[in-house]
Amino acid sequence: MMKVLVVDDDVVSRMVLMHLIDGCGTFEIVEAEDGADAWQQLEAGLRPAICFCDLRMPRMSGIELLQRVKRDPALQAMPFVLVTSATDGDTVQSATDSGAAGYVVKPFQADQVRVHLAPLLAPVLTPSSAPDEGEHAAETPAATQLRLGINAERLLVYLGGFQSQLAAAGGELQQLLARGDQQEARLRLERLHTGCVTLGLHGAAAGLQAVLAGQLSGVAVQAVVAGVQRAVARQTDLTRQAMG
Repeated sequence: MMKVLVVDDDVVSRMVLMHLIDGCGTFEIVEAEDGADAWQQLEAGLRPAICFCDLRMPRMSGIELLQRVKRDPALQAMPFVLVTSATDGDTVQSATDSGAAGYVVKPFQADQVRVHLAPLLAPVLTPSSAPDEGEHAAETPAATQLRLGINAERLLVYLGGFQSQLAAAGGELQQLLARGDQQEARLRLERLHTGCVTLGLHGAAAGLQAVLAGQLSGVAVQAVVAGVQRAVARQTDLTRQAMG
């Protein structure tokens, strides 16, 4: 069973977050009362599949714990999600610069938590088992709904929101690449990749992964984003058809 580490000095916040995680799937939840406690457990051999960590804590802050995790070869691949009540740009940028996989803002919402856990629950497609549909390779809408614990109407909301994000991302990515900002462009593409994995769009996710493997170019990025948009549109149509 996959372990999820929850780090928060506020016991009520920790309990609420643990309850939401428990509602997203079958996980073994490990608690830590602050960053120092979490680091002691990690040094002792704890290897969670993901960590949710409060930003502001005594003894060791969330940012400090994140920086230690990212310096440790045995831990650096672990997704690290910061939990914060702050929404200021400096906090978000600091978390991103330190390698955070994302952040969750208090008061917690189930959808915020689920989006970080969904990739851990997504079925892994091997080359022999994946359907040969290129960018359209995806799990069925029904399977996505079951995995995420949502209904068809909610899935359509997710797909519509992702399509809007993609529409805005196309122009933003071209501007970033024109300025030579490869790092920020990669971060944007990685977030799109997470969205594809969460929504079960395996072909689109593979396309993004292939582009991220090399030097980014405007033409390649434009093509892959357009491919993701087509995959989302197709999945939207399939969801509506299944609803009758």
